[in-house]
Amino acid sequence: VQLQASGGGLVQAGGSLRLSCAASKLIFGINDMAWFRQAPGKQRELVAGISSGGSTNYADSVKGRFTISRDNARNTVYLQMNSLKPEDTAVYYCKARSTSSSGPHDYWGQGTLVTVSS
Repeated sequence: VQLQASGGGLVQAGGSLRLSCAASKLIFGINDMAWFRQAPGKQRELVAGISSGGSTNYADSVKGRFTISRDNARNTVYLQMNSLKPEDTAVYYCKARSTSSSGPHDYWGQGTLVTVSS
């Protein structure tokens, strides 16, 4: 497994969860990392992204509630989710983009389910 995501679970509305995603050390040249999510019957959407330099961007729906961070030494990206809402229920996927002489390549984690009950 090249990207291993963890931290999902069941939480009540208003609660918090922290997702983690560790990239294999066999993946070199990782620059951007991101979290996406896909709710039942919906398309996968970007939740938050972070560059190797620490620049971040967020979907409007999670601004002020979610925080993305990374540990470059560990090839790990985190997503701290606070004030969770039932509409945050989805499978969350992490993505890492690496760049080599052959061009960019995206790696995806297996997904971790987040369920927010009302």
